[in-house]
Amino acid sequence: MARIKQALAKNVLQGDLWLIFGVFGVILLLILPISPFLLDILLAFNIAISLLVFLVIMYLRDPSDFTGFPTILLCVTLFRLGLNVASTRLILLDGSAGQIIEAFGSFVVRGNYVVGLIVFAILILINFVVITKGAGRIAEVAARFTLDAMPGKQMAIDAELNAGVIGDERARERRRKVEQEADFYGSMDGASKFVRGDAIAAVLITLINIFGGFAIGIFQMEMSASESVERFTLLSIGDSLVSQIPALITSTAAGILVTRGVSKTDLGDELSQQLLTYPRALGILSVLLGFMSIVPGMPFVPFMLLACGAGYAARLLSQRDVMAALDLKSEGADSGHPSGQSNETGAEQASDEIESLLRLDTLQMELGYGLVSLADARKGGDLLKRVSGVRRNFAQEIGILVPPVKLRDNLQLNSNEYRILLKGLEVGKGVVYPQLSLAMNATESEFVPEGEATVEPVFGLPAVWISDAYRRDCERHGYTVVDGPSVLVTHLSEVIKRHCHEILTRQDVQKLLDNLRETHAAVVNELVPDKLSVGHVQRILRNLLAENVSIRNLSGVLESISDYSEVTKNVDELSEFARRALAETLSHPFVNDAGNLNAITLDPRLEQELAKGLTQSSQELSLIVDPDLAQKLIAQLSQAMKSMIAHGHQPLLLCAPPLRLALRRFIAATLNELTVLSYSEISPLASVERSATISI
Repeated sequence: MARIKQALAKNVLQGDLWLIFGVFGVILLLILPISPFLLDILLAFNIAISLLVFLVIMYLRDPSDFTGFPTILLCVTLFRLGLNVASTRLILLDGSAGQIIEAFGSFVVRGNYVVGLIVFAILILINFVVITKGAGRIAEVAARFTLDAMPGKQMAIDAELNAGVIGDERARERRRKVEQEADFYGSMDGASKFVRGDAIAAVLITLINIFGGFAIGIFQMEMSASESVERFTLLSIGDSLVSQIPALITSTAAGILVTRGVSKTDLGDELSQQLLTYPRALGILSVLLGFMSIVPGMPFVPFMLLACGAGYAARLLSQRDVMAALDLKSEGADSGHPSGQSNETGAEQASDEIESLLRLDTLQMELGYGLVSLADARKGGDLLKRVSGVRRNFAQEIGILVPPVKLRDNLQLNSNEYRILLKGLEVGKGVVYPQLSLAMNATESEFVPEGEATVEPVFGLPAVWISDAYRRDCERHGYTVVDGPSVLVTHLSEVIKRHCHEILTRQDVQKLLDNLRETHAAVVNELVPDKLSVGHVQRILRNLLAENVSIRNLSGVLESISDYSEVTKNVDELSEFARRALAETLSHPFVNDAGNLNAITLDPRLEQELAKGLTQSSQELSLIVDPDLAQKLIAQLSQAMKSMIAHGHQPLLLCAPPLRLALRRFIAATLNELTVLSYSEISPLASVERSATISI
């Protein structure tokens, strides 16, 4: 029995069959006559489906989530026209069209067909001229702006993905959302024409029913002229009203759908929160309404009732705000020390506080008082969640455990200022406006939006702080627009990326080894501590992280180190052996779809000259170069880098394996964005194409 119920429920929920049967049924309505009783059921269903669509739209959070609305609008319009044809057939053949049309013709307009015509004309004007025309214009503008803004939104998603603010799955979801939004507003632009055509068809069908019924009543049913006019006009008006009221509901729903923005709540909650946010406004409204009630000639009771209601609402909202403030104060008092504590307990707590001052947080972010709300979930702040996403992204892509980032306020900073500390030292600083968005001119557009000019803190791009009113204009002109919290989190992510080798401690390495031991016990036990200490492994991993090499494949790195640890204990040499084991990973970002790898190379004679300056100390490998040669080398590399970037390639330098590490350290201070790989670190499947050759 349970299986039968599940099968029946599954069949009931098969929407494709219902849609096919529904469209086919509408086609039958246009061809086959139906009984008045069945017409009443279908007319009631038409009203019900219009109300259902209206209610669903009222509870939507994001308009583009209702992607099926344009199709529903088409089907409902076709269904309504099919009902018009069916009712017209009954009116003209039998002079009757069921109880619902009779009720709308006699009860709604009290049997007065002149009043019915006026009401019908007003409904047509409201639907056709006011609602449909306005909604169509909004849908047209929204479609154009949404399509123009797509490149900017895609660039913003790519920027957050590259910065580690979001993961691959979240990026794909947001790209699908952008495409869905563009498709939705494009469809709504065309779907609004259905309602306009429906309104025109309703006028024509009503006129046909009136004049056609008048002729049939006189010549076929042998009615008098007055009886024929009254009978068929009332039926035609009833038919028009019973079809135009659902049409008005549907077009109103379409207007609400295209005029509202994305919200975290449904429309009713959103409007009530926005209208009842300011008790002072309600208090002033109460005074104005009270004044209107005592103006000579004005009715006293309606205005005074509204004045009392507005005043009462203002009082309730004011009391609510006062109670909320008292709750915050009580929470602050509860977080302090109890007044009845003993001296011994107080001394222990004081000792704990002093000891806590000795602890040094690895990562810390200090916020000005204007940014504290970003970390308060009660006020809608999601900064903590975003920071957790950054840590999760580094664990998935880089393979390191980023320590928790401590957030605290700092009254010495300006209101919207923040700074990022690494082991107590400032490594990043910037300004963020929570209510504004940062528009970055990544495409060198000549369009200059209104706002406060600034420089993006991570990549140094020219940018402008703008309000939401200018967001679409900026995206349409190629700007990348992100909100304030995203700027802050992107800066944090980039700081962690640049300093992750400094963040990795021996304790972190021990945790990585313990975690790896659960799945690759043989590798870890063979290497540590018999061949290398945890300190040696830490220094090797730091060398890799300093050049943005992911250690996610930690087992492969340790296997390579273990193979060569019998030959040498030098950390730099072991780091280079580990890199060769990651050749596919290192060269993959630089290989294009055709399998080609564009790179800068060194002339063999220049490599020989640089090899003479290699110096191996007990700690590290370094490169000593003549100052004139160093200056020329840096200048040529800088020029070659600019050329590669201009052609859309990532800057890459290839050199001989013995020279790679020392050369990288030599140019890191001035050309940190230039990646240096050795020929042994290139995938065998990649074909090297020289972008430039540096010579003496």
